[in-house]
Amino acid sequence: MPVEIQSLAVLNTVAFLLCVYFCAYVLSILVLHLRTTRSPGGDHTRFDWHVIVPCRNEATVVATTLRRLLHDMPDVTVWCVDDASEDGTGTVLHSFVADPRVRVITRRRPDAVQGKGAALNAAWRAIQDHLPPDADLDRTIVGVLDADSYLDPRCRSALAGPRYFGSDTVAAVQIEVRMIQCARPTPGLGRWGRLLVRLQDMEFRAPIAAMQSLRRHTRSVAMGGNGQFTRLSLLDRLGAEHGTPWHGALLEDFELGLHILLQGGGTEYCSESWVAQEALTRVRPLIRQRARWAQGSMQCGRYLASVLNSRRISNSAIMEISHFLAAPWCQLVGTPVYLGCLGVLGWYVSQTAGGVAGWWTSGGWGLLPLVALFGVGPFAVWGLVYRNRCEPHLSVTAALGLGVGHWLYSYVQSVAVWIALGRMLTARSEWHKTARATDPATATARTTDPATTGVAPARVTATSPAPTGQANTGPAATGQAATRPAVTGSVLPRRAVRPAGPLVIRASVPVTQPPTQNTPMNRPHPTTNSDSDRKRALTCAR
Repeated sequence: MPVEIQSLAVLNTVAFLLCVYFCAYVLSILVLHLRTTRSPGGDHTRFDWHVIVPCRNEATVVATTLRRLLHDMPDVTVWCVDDASEDGTGTVLHSFVADPRVRVITRRRPDAVQGKGAALNAAWRAIQDHLPPDADLDRTIVGVLDADSYLDPRCRSALAGPRYFGSDTVAAVQIEVRMIQCARPTPGLGRWGRLLVRLQDMEFRAPIAAMQSLRRHTRSVAMGGNGQFTRLSLLDRLGAEHGTPWHGALLEDFELGLHILLQGGGTEYCSESWVAQEALTRVRPLIRQRARWAQGSMQCGRYLASVLNSRRISNSAIMEISHFLAAPWCQLVGTPVYLGCLGVLGWYVSQTAGGVAGWWTSGGWGLLPLVALFGVGPFAVWGLVYRNRCEPHLSVTAALGLGVGHWLYSYVQSVAVWIALGRMLTARSEWHKTARATDPATATARTTDPATTGVAPARVTATSPAPTGQANTGPAATGQAATRPAVTGSVLPRRAVRPAGPLVIRASVPVTQPPTQNTPMNRPHPTTNSDSDRKRALTCAR
């Protein structure tokens, strides 16, 4: 057999195996997702709720998020981390500290801008100092919320149910993620921008939700960067073992989930509740975001050996985690394979007598049903699933159109993995926040931020050393400079035992909270003006 024929056979075999593997995976998550049932809620007052809101240049969105959160959940303590923002975010956050439920943690360079995980770790330390010594850490729930988010007001009741934190075996829960512009359309957004928003919403509520349904069965549910909730007792155990709960990977949420599983903790996915976030409306920021996710997944590959050797993780969970960690590498392999197949196909078409018409009539037409079945079909089916479970107002034609759009949209990830590989090879691991369309120009923002103007937003005073009889394990005891970020708000009791770390600095800022703006996103919940308004609310609570 000629060498070129052998090479072609190998290429076709590899492409076929990749298609079969992908289709089998899609079928498995699809079946499990469609069989998912609802779980009853529980009494959320049995738990103490804390929500961390990391902020890096979020002045345009964070005030609305805080007002809505404080209105919908009056007994939640909100921890806002100002990570050296340059757009006046610090000023906005400090205008809320008159409310005892809001605590502001201020980070400044060079300690700041070290990634989202570092900001979350700063809030974790502050929560430890805030709690009294007799706090029940198993019933203290810590959530993570993006600064542009709308959290389901019924979230705590859903999470308190017997399937989630009502079960002692569950240490962390991820809730469903939605795109906020689908319920509150953005004025001036073009047709392509609206399509991109809808595709992201479908991605999170259909295929990603289905992947989480599979992980529920394998007991390997992954944490997401927005809408994750964890018992403080588990975060403390991770901190005692590794120094901090969150670590250095760009995919710090998935990394946290891996550490929870390695600790023997259970993770769950809650489809009964949701968090809505701002979707990206342009392709370039979307590729940059997905490249960061892909690189984070590659970085988490260093935990594969620990996962394979762990006796706390089931075999099915090991297989699912291995699949996730291998996914970006499979995409890297698949890209040249499929491009090679296209190149060979083009060569054959050009060599066929009669050109494209001759190739078509001699049997080339049979390629179209294969592409539709193995190429487009596994993506297009999610349009129908999205309509069936989430958006029943969509027509079948629109759902199929979204499904085909999802097939084209998937090529964004193919581009992103190669960018991620380039960053890995050049040892670039810096974390860049994706800019929002509403963000002001950087030059203008720098003139309003206290960090750049030299005007302090509040009078800051340091707390006293460790209580009598307790060793001070922070920098003051080791001769280092106190670099722990400032925490503003009322001074509350400190826990008797806390891990090593710099001192916490607190302050009280008697600034009046800004008035509520008359925007659709901060209307009191659940008041609506009419039945049509209620139908416009975020759907698919199923």
